Amino acid sequence: MKMPVVFVGHGNPMNAIERNEFYRGWEALGRRLPKPAAVLCVSAHWETQGAWVSATESPQTIHDFYGFPKALFDVRYPAPGDPRLARRVAELVTTEHVRLDPGRGLDHGAWSVLSAMYPAAKTPIVQLSIDTRLPGSHHYALARQLAPLRDERVLVLGSGNMVHNLRLFSYEDSRPQAWALQFDEELRQRIAARDHPSLADYASLGEPARMAVPTPEHYLPLLYALALQEPGETAEFFNTRVVSAVSMTSVLIGGPA
Repeated sequence: MKMPVVFVGHGNPMNAIERNEFYRGWEALGRRLPKPAAVLCVSAHWETQGAWVSATESPQTIHDFYGFPKALFDVRYPAPGDPRLARRVAELVTTEHVRLDPGRGLDHGAWSVLSAMYPAAKTPIVQLSIDTRLPGSHHYALARQLAPLRDERVLVLGSGNMVHNLRLFSYEDSRPQAWALQFDEELRQRIAARDHPSLADYASLGEPARMAVPTPEHYLPLLYALALQEPGETAEFFNTRVVSAVSMTSVLIGGPA
């Protein structure tokens, strides 16, 4: 069975403990997907120079944020790692040297979502870093080389946000800002049309793109999901909501009927 591919909008770290509509969407996704042998997560919150993959037997839960309630810092997600899968990822990518990090834990882009999808914390998790100095086309091409993992029951999961502008974000008013709503809709239309070249070259989409993607780390994980879409596979959207200046829109590719 070929595993589906997912991009998840993870948003506020509090989504991990608030049991809100986004958390429930992640829970439902975990129940719906075929059981994976492992997860390869590409998160907005692991930026490196060059590509690295976590090769940790027992990754720690990283609380890579500040200013949140103690309850969030108390969360532990003790899922195992999978050094064998890490070596497999490094083997598959032939266009550059993917380095192994034997001490990397799980950042909140991974555990906030996966703790809802797989609460038993039994599924092995490996993370692949992103080098944000490189263009979208580079990440798309790198991700294409990971296609065999889908036939090996590995769930490739990108975790970020298609629209993510904290400078313009309002904590007092969660209503979607018009420009964010418009660009979220444009991205969904381009994804549905399989317009991957323009999505990889997102900076060419004009001023709305510059507002939606002021820095690339939350957008690039989307490309890792799109790059693995095969002919005939459709994209399905869930958690389609814009909160102020952050889109929670998520994408399931090749999902079960």
